[in-house]
Amino acid sequence: MSTADPGPGGPPNRLFILREIFHGRRLQLAGIFVLSLAATAATLVLPWTVGKLLQAIQEDHGLTKWTWLMVGVGLGSGAAGALSTYLLSRMGHQLVCRLRVRSMRHSVGLSLQTARREGTGNLATRLTADASAIKGVVDIGPVQLPMSLVTLIGTMVIMGVLDWILLLITLAAFLVALGVVSVVVVALRRKYVAIQDEVGALTERFVATLDALTVIKAHRAERMVSAELADRADRVARFEIGASALEALMVPVINLGQQIALVAVILGGGARITNGDLDLATFVAFLLYLFQLTAPLIMTMSGMSTIQVGLAARKRFDDLFALPAEGLSAEGHFSEDADATPQPTAADAPAVRFEKVGFAYGEEPVLREVDLTVPATGLTAMVGLSGSGKSTVLGLVERFMDPQSGRIEVFGRGVEQWSLPDLRGRLAYVDQGSTLLRDTVRNNLTLGQEKPAADEALLAALRDVGLEEEIARLPEGLDTVLGGAHDLSGGQRQRLALARASLSDAPLVLLDEPSSHLDSINESRLRDLVDEISRDRAVLVVAHRISTVKHADHVIVMDGGQVTAEGRHDELMRTSPMYAELVRGQELGTPEKTTAALAGDNR
Repeated sequence: MSTADPGPGGPPNRLFILREIFHGRRLQLAGIFVLSLAATAATLVLPWTVGKLLQAIQEDHGLTKWTWLMVGVGLGSGAAGALSTYLLSRMGHQLVCRLRVRSMRHSVGLSLQTARREGTGNLATRLTADASAIKGVVDIGPVQLPMSLVTLIGTMVIMGVLDWILLLITLAAFLVALGVVSVVVVALRRKYVAIQDEVGALTERFVATLDALTVIKAHRAERMVSAELADRADRVARFEIGASALEALMVPVINLGQQIALVAVILGGGARITNGDLDLATFVAFLLYLFQLTAPLIMTMSGMSTIQVGLAARKRFDDLFALPAEGLSAEGHFSEDADATPQPTAADAPAVRFEKVGFAYGEEPVLREVDLTVPATGLTAMVGLSGSGKSTVLGLVERFMDPQSGRIEVFGRGVEQWSLPDLRGRLAYVDQGSTLLRDTVRNNLTLGQEKPAADEALLAALRDVGLEEEIARLPEGLDTVLGGAHDLSGGQRQRLALARASLSDAPLVLLDEPSSHLDSINESRLRDLVDEISRDRAVLVVAHRISTVKHADHVIVMDGGQVTAEGRHDELMRTSPMYAELVRGQELGTPEKTTAALAGDNR
C-alpha cells in the first residue's frame, strides 16, 4: 500500500487512495479513461442527433442517416460505459484486497496492550464497513466523478452554444439548489465519521458477547445482553437516520432546481421562438440537454457524499496504520532478518534475570522492584496468591509489554537488545487459557514452525500428554479443524497446548498454570513431561498445585507484586511463612481428597 514517508525506520502510517490506484497501473487506467471519455462524448452527442433528426423530419430530408447515427451513439455509449465500469470495479476490489491484507497484518503485529485497547470488533470493522467505503471512493473518485464533471461542463457548453440566454436562465434556477446541496455535503461528512465509529463500537461489543456466550447462557443473561446490544444498534440507527435525512435532501433539491429551470426555459424559449430568435429543433435539443443536466449533477453530488464516507474510512485506516506494530518492516511486512542470524547468548548466564523491575497497568502497580533469577536449566516454579504478578512476569519475558523501571535479561542479554523474532524464537509459551487457533490439530501443534513436522513426532507429543487416542478418534485425525462441531474440552485444550510447547526446541519454556484443568492422571503425565523438558532446558511455570511445586529445582514466592522468597520446597517450608501457608492451604484441597469427599469417602 502507498504510504507517506514516516522517516528512517518508522512504520508506514498513511493511506493515499489515488496514489495506490495509479501505482503500476497507468496503462490500464488510461484505457479506462479512454472508454469513459468515449461514453461521455456519446452522451453529449445524443441530444444533438435527436435535434438533427427532428430538423430532418421538419424539412422532409432523409431520416436514415440520423436514425442510424442516434442508434450507434446510444449503443456505443452503453458498451463503453459498461466496460470502463467493470475494469474500474475490478481495480477497486484488488485495492480493497491489498488493504485488507495490510490491515490484518498490521493488526496481528500490534502489541497485546494496543490490540486490546483498540478492541477486536473495532479492528474487524476495518475489513468490512471501512473497506467497502474505500471501494466506493475507487468506483466514484478517479473516473466516474471526473467524467460526471466533464459531462456537466460539456452539457452546459453545448447549451450555451445552442442558446446562451436560455443557459443563463437555467443556471440561475439551479444556483440556489447547489448552495443547499453544498451545505448538506459538509454536514454529511461529520455524520459519516460518527456512524463508522459507532459501528466499530457495536461490532466490538458483539464479538465480545459471542466470546462470552457460555457464561451468558449459564447466567440466563441473554435478555439483558441482547437489550444492551439493541441499545447500541439503536444508537447506530439514529446516526444513520440522521445521515439519510440529509442524503434525502439532495436529489429533491436538484430536481426542484430542474423543474424551476424547465418552466423558465419553456417560457423564455417560447417567447424566443415566437420572435424568430430560436428554431424548434434547437429548442428541443436544448430541452433534452436540460433533462440530461440533472443526471451528472446528481452523480457529482452523490459522488461527493461517497467521497466523504471514504475519507472518514481512510482516517480510520490511517489511525490503525499509525499504531506501532511489532516486527514490521517499512513496507509493512514482518521482518525475518533476526531469525536468519540468531544472536549469541552469554555463556553460563541464567535463563531469566529481573533486577528492580517495576510495572503497572495504567496507574495501578503490579510489580514493585522485583528481583528474581531463573536458572539456565531445570524447573522453576512461581507461586503466590492471585494478582501477585506471576503472569505479568511471563508477559514481560515475552515482551508482550515493557517494564517501566529496572532491567530484564534473557540468557545474559537485556530483552531490549533482542529482536522480537529472535527473542520469542527462544521461548515456548503456554498461556493461562491454553489458547488454540480455529485450525487443524496439526497446525495448532506446529504453530510458528517453518518446517513441517512428521506425523510420528506429532503423535509422540500427543502420546506424552495422553491425547493420542482422543485425537485419533476425531473424524480426520490430525487434520481435523478444531472449534465448532469438533471442539476440545478445557483439559484437552490444555494438554494440546502442552504438546505444542514440547515440540518446540526453545531453550526456555514458559507455562502459565498448565495443570489447572487436568485430573490427577494427566497431571502426573504433565510432571513427567516437564521433568523431561527441564533436563536440558529452563522451564518457568506459574503453579497453583503443590504437586507441581514440590519437585521443582527452584521456587519463587510472590506477594503483592514483590518476590518474598526463593529456594527449594523443603527450605521454603522452614523459612517462608507465606509459602508454608500456601502449601497447607493446597494440601487441604488437593484433587484426590476433593474427589474422595464427593464420592462419600470421609476418611
